[in-house]
Amino acid sequence: MSKLDKIKLFSMANSLTEHHLDKVEKDYDVNLGRSPKEEVQKKEYYLQFDSEFRKEANAMAEHYEVFYCLEKSIRKLISELMEEKYGENWWDEQVKEAIRNNVDSNIKRDEDSGFTIRSENKIDYTTFGELSQIVSGNWEAFEVLFKRGQRSFQRIMTNLNQLRGPIAHCSPLAEDEVVRLELTVKDWFRLME
Repeated sequence: MSKLDKIKLFSMANSLTEHHLDKVEKDYDVNLGRSPKEEVQKKEYYLQFDSEFRKEANAMAEHYEVFYCLEKSIRKLISELMEEKYGENWWDEQVKEAIRNNVDSNIKRDEDSGFTIRSENKIDYTTFGELSQIVSGNWEAFEVLFKRGQRSFQRIMTNLNQLRGPIAHCSPLAEDEVVRLELTVKDWFRLME
C-alpha cells in the first residue's frame, strides 16, 4: 500500500470516527470536547453593544438556561400532578379566581399585541409566585412528592423567586448568588427525594 493510499485510508477512517462522534453528541446531547465551541454567528448590530454587556450576557446565559429548564419543569410537574389529583378541569376548579383572572389578562394582552401567543397552556401565563400559591393551595396533590413538607417547599420557592429576578431582568448575579442558585436548585431536587 502506498503512502498516499495510507493517508487516504487514515483520512476516511478519521472522517467516519468524527461522524460517529457527532452522532453520539447529538443523540445524547453531550459535548465530548473534541472541538472548540463554534461562535454563533452574530448579527452585525450585536458588535455595536458595549463589550461589557456582551461579557455579562455570556456569563448569565448559563444561569438563564438552568432557570429556564427548572421553571419549565416546575410548570409541567404542577400541571401533571394537578390533573392526576383533580382531573382535566383542575385549572377552573382548583386555582384561585385571582390567579385565573390575572392569567386571562396576560393572555388577552398577548392576543392584542399581534405577536405569537406564548403558549396554549394557561399555567404558562402564571408568575412564579402564583405557581407557589397553586401548590400551597392544593398541597394534598403534592405532599407525597415533596416529602420534606410545605414549609421547605415554600422556602425553596421563595429563594428561587428571589434568584429569578436578576436573571429575568438582565442583571448580573453576584458570585455569592451564583452559589446560592446552585444550592437552591440542589435543594429543589432534594425536596423530592
